[in-house]
Amino acid sequence: MKKGNPYGTHRVIEPKGVLPQPALKIDNTMDIYDNEILIDVQTLNIDSASFTQIKEQAKGDIEEIKKIMIGIVEERGKHQNPVTGSGGMLIGTVEEIGPALEGKTDLKVGDKIATLVSLSLTPLRIDEILEVRPEVDQVDIKGKAILFESGIYAKLPEDIPENLALAVLDVCGAPAQTAKLVKPGDTVLVIGGTGKSGMLCLYEAKKRAGVTGKVICVGSRDETINRVKALNLADVYIKANAADAVGLMEKVYEATNGQMADIVINTVNIQNTEMSSILCTKDGGTVYFFSMATSFTKAALGAEGVGKDVTMLIGNGYTKGHAEIALQIMREAPELRKVFEELYA
Repeated sequence: MKKGNPYGTHRVIEPKGVLPQPALKIDNTMDIYDNEILIDVQTLNIDSASFTQIKEQAKGDIEEIKKIMIGIVEERGKHQNPVTGSGGMLIGTVEEIGPALEGKTDLKVGDKIATLVSLSLTPLRIDEILEVRPEVDQVDIKGKAILFESGIYAKLPEDIPENLALAVLDVCGAPAQTAKLVKPGDTVLVIGGTGKSGMLCLYEAKKRAGVTGKVICVGSRDETINRVKALNLADVYIKANAADAVGLMEKVYEATNGQMADIVINTVNIQNTEMSSILCTKDGGTVYFFSMATSFTKAALGAEGVGKDVTMLIGNGYTKGHAEIALQIMREAPELRKVFEELYA
């Protein structure tokens, strides 16, 4: 059996010398190296920004969505959207474990897991697409995938339905990072707060900011804002277009008596929301860009252009304990869990 690199560089076909995520093409043959795990894939949870783009390109046609997805994997050996650069994650069953991982993993053949690394770096083979669920960005397939030695995962919990766990774990980095960032008394603005990751961030922000803090939810539709209101996830609710930077800034100025937000969390799946996030943050505050639609160039040069001294964080999907934090929200917030089951499971 061939020996593999912990980070999967042995799978890179083009260009040589890079890691699997930025690679244009990787080897998706399913004969494992000595330090890899073979997964029999059940469901792909496509990144929201990526699925939105694919759906728009396909004009909502399910068969066209299938063709686009299969084409991406055939071209790249992984599901990395060439427009957004993002992927998603998957759930499946462990089929084979390389001998070099003996004693290094708690997995065994037959375990059901969710991979917590992006599909944009995961060797994937799609044999057949069984069902596309565009309302939740999930796609059931027949296929296989490879998890590298450095790849992180979560065993699926027995007390949470698989599709619900998949939906939550797909964005588990967002509420976990929120938990790290928010302090008691903070004013926190969540742009895209009515979406999947947004609601989890609102819940965690409200818990961490406490009674002396203020949590503001920004959404674009009355229906979704009312859903979040019913869950009491925020203190203030703003209906706005997240791409209208000045318009949103004025509404946040009014909601905060001119103080603006200590922390802004951007979870939207559309482009051109960088300046909305920056303008709504007070000087010395922090912007957390969890959205994969974020442009580093627009954010960096935009902040400079308006003279804003803010700390900007890229939405690293991993932080220690992120899976446990997100799943725990489902256990301790039954009303929120019910909404997630209705929407995503």
